[in-house]
Amino acid sequence: MPKLKTSRAAAKRFKKTGTGLLKRNKAYKSHILTSKTTKRKRNLRKSIITDATNVKNMKKILPYL
Repeated sequence: MPKLKTSRAAAKRFKKTGTGLLKRNKAYKSHILTSKTTKRKRNLRKSIITDATNVKNMKKILPYL
């Protein structure tokens, strides 16, 4: 069976936790920050576990993660 290619775009955005879950950063933190509240920007800094509905597809494009 041939080797599977990792999606490089996904590999840069997702990390695997110690328990095997996928961790990602939140979106909407790159520009137009003046209109967002300090509380909102602070909460966008935190990373989050990828939702269970997307995990199957993420494991497919990240076979060696």
